[in-house]
Amino acid sequence: MTKTKRLLLFDIDSTLIATLGAGVKALQEIVERRFGRQDDFSDIEIAGRTDVTIATNILRKYRIEPTPENLESFLDEYVAGLAKLLPQLQGRVLPGIREILERLKPRPDRVLALLTGNLRRGAELKLTHYGLWQFFEFGAFADDHHDRNELGTFARQRAQERHGHDFDSAQIDVIGDTGHDIACGKAFGARTIAVGTGSWSRERLQACHPDFFFEDFSDVDGVIDTLGW
Repeated sequence: MTKTKRLLLFDIDSTLIATLGAGVKALQEIVERRFGRQDDFSDIEIAGRTDVTIATNILRKYRIEPTPENLESFLDEYVAGLAKLLPQLQGRVLPGIREILERLKPRPDRVLALLTGNLRRGAELKLTHYGLWQFFEFGAFADDHHDRNELGTFARQRAQERHGHDFDSAQIDVIGDTGHDIACGKAFGARTIAVGTGSWSRERLQACHPDFFFEDFSDVDGVIDTLGW
């Protein structure tokens, strides 16, 4: 019997890959160039937030109005910095990820896509560098909306347009490493899968009540069996 078609929406940073902070370093270089400051961003939440929200908060911190023009200039500079830094850092694909994607990609009843706070340009840079971009048909990105909780609507609409299938929320999984991923999934009724490969602890993630929690995805057979993938 053919399995019900499922839409799998993956976060990128600390879920699929570890870039060793390429994005944060790119942001720090901008602040140093523009404002002559070394900033550890301890007062700005980065993990799980969209690039647009992060840029907005950095600009406001340095008393720059986050107009569309100022945001565009900042984010263009960020993407350029990211392209330079990715090859310099010894990042990696996280445990089990490549095998999971290789096993699910050929299946017609599994749709692999992205739901991420990255700009589309940044997402493509990162995943191309690590050889994962080709696994994903489409995505919802920071370009679509600054609020991560709004991105599910974009992902679902694109899935429907491509597959002629109106994915019910029960047929959608959101996979990520922060409570913001879980909240985003819950915002449109998706099943939520948390993985402890990022900066959020097991306790902090479980307090957000994901439907499933994994320390990592290294047990590929166990992950696929548990989730019915």
